[in-house]
Amino acid sequence: MNVLLPLLGALLLWGTLVGLDVVTFPQSMISRPIIAGTCAGLIIGLLSPGTSVQEAVPGGMLIGATLELFALDVLPFGAARYPDYGPATVAAVYAAFGWPRLEVGLGVGVMVGLLTAVLGGWSMQIVRRANAAAIQRRSAALSAGQADAIRALQWGGVRRDIARSAGVTACGLAIGLLVWPLLPPGSENAVWLTVVAVGAGISAAISGAIRNAGRTRRLAWVFGGLVIGALTVVLR
Repeated sequence: MNVLLPLLGALLLWGTLVGLDVVTFPQSMISRPIIAGTCAGLIIGLLSPGTSVQEAVPGGMLIGATLELFALDVLPFGAARYPDYGPATVAAVYAAFGWPRLEVGLGVGVMVGLLTAVLGGWSMQIVRRANAAAIQRRSAALSAGQADAIRALQWGGVRRDIARSAGVTACGLAIGLLVWPLLPPGSENAVWLTVVAVGAGISAAISGAIRNAGRTRRLAWVFGGLVIGALTVVLR
């Protein structure tokens, strides 16, 4: 437990920061799954005695890249509800490294990550409603142009997003802890979980690319890229 607490604390801090990056601060793309996952792997490699940095960093990058396939179609703007893949990826990496074989842990991690991402999407809606209520309560002060009211709203929004990001990350880490004993015996050999996770990610990425391309010339580039990518894999 003494070894586990620093690891969970560091992952919680990192997950909170990448959760803030989506909307609040610093908006530097660290919330992208491939970055969040790589850094989460580094943390695990540094703080987990049974895992080396050389093993954990590529593993975290692989899990992040898989979740990136799902996140490519997400456009975080406006009032739309969208999954929060930043904290979810941190939880996914932690869940994946609880398994003796990464080729199985990848599937379990992605499953935990997708569930946590959905929870993150719901949490954003809650924070937006709380921000809107705070604005309504200070509407008179805002109309009068009071600077204190503006600062209070800004810092209040930051505090709510910190609490949201930390809560989503904590929930994801808890799911990662709980999922191990809940899976049936023999799951440590269930490579099919990873096959399903990667296949679903590829399907989501292709579907999103085709939908975003529409019927313009970009659609030809999408299919051209798919053909070249497939040939590269086959002829390698």
